[in-house]
Amino acid sequence: MVHFVGAGSGAADLITVRGARLLREADVIIYAGSLVNPALLEEAKEGCRVENSARMTLEEVIAVMEEAEAAGQTTVRLHTGDPCLYGAIREQMDILDEKGISYDYCPGVSSFSGAAAALNLEYTLPSVSQSVVITRMAGRTPVPERESIESFAAHGATMVIFLSTGMLAELSRRLVAGGYREDTPAAIVYKATWPDEKSFVCTVGTLAQTAEENQITRTALILVGDAVAHTNYQRSELYHPAFTTGYRQATASSHAEAEGGKV
Repeated sequence: MVHFVGAGSGAADLITVRGARLLREADVIIYAGSLVNPALLEEAKEGCRVENSARMTLEEVIAVMEEAEAAGQTTVRLHTGDPCLYGAIREQMDILDEKGISYDYCPGVSSFSGAAAALNLEYTLPSVSQSVVITRMAGRTPVPERESIESFAAHGATMVIFLSTGMLAELSRRLVAGGYREDTPAAIVYKATWPDEKSFVCTVGTLAQTAEENQITRTALILVGDAVAHTNYQRSELYHPAFTTGYRQATASSHAEAEGGKV
């Protein structure tokens, strides 16, 4: 059995309870050494085989899984964050399907959640933004033309941009071309939830300058949108006293205040 496990965004204690249990039980751990916190390997039991996939090809990773399966062992494939985002897990699963090797998937805390935590940020503020676009700039891995930065920027929604820290001048240009103002709030979060985490609030127009001044060249997320400023939003209707839910009734006085424009 192969367990794909999300390691979380960086801090070792942000792995899920299930993920930590699977690590402790594993006979073989293949971890993404360039990104996963090595402190998580302290969960490995004595005698566990540990392989760093940063030095391996896909074929070599699969070969280790096959060896473990033939020996009746359990493998944990430990990916950073939640591997459903830029985790390259589907290609592994397809090969395991072909080989008849069983697997499952334990989700993790994505770095886009860790970045929000670093800024005490809510991405979906009422009357500001109710959508989050997760995307990246094209690099060695291309991005479909229909998913251009400009096309997403045209919606004015909150954007979380992965794998693009080295292209911030171009990113800013394309965000503005798509419809964001140069003074639209933005942020750079470096190594979210790691001990050396850093975060910088800036604007779309000053992303490249902010990164250069703070020597941020990689391992950072870019957040864009008015939600970053967390101002000029409406309070939640769900917790409004004038709003009836399945668990409580609105009060008459609250209705009167709402109709009078006092709430």
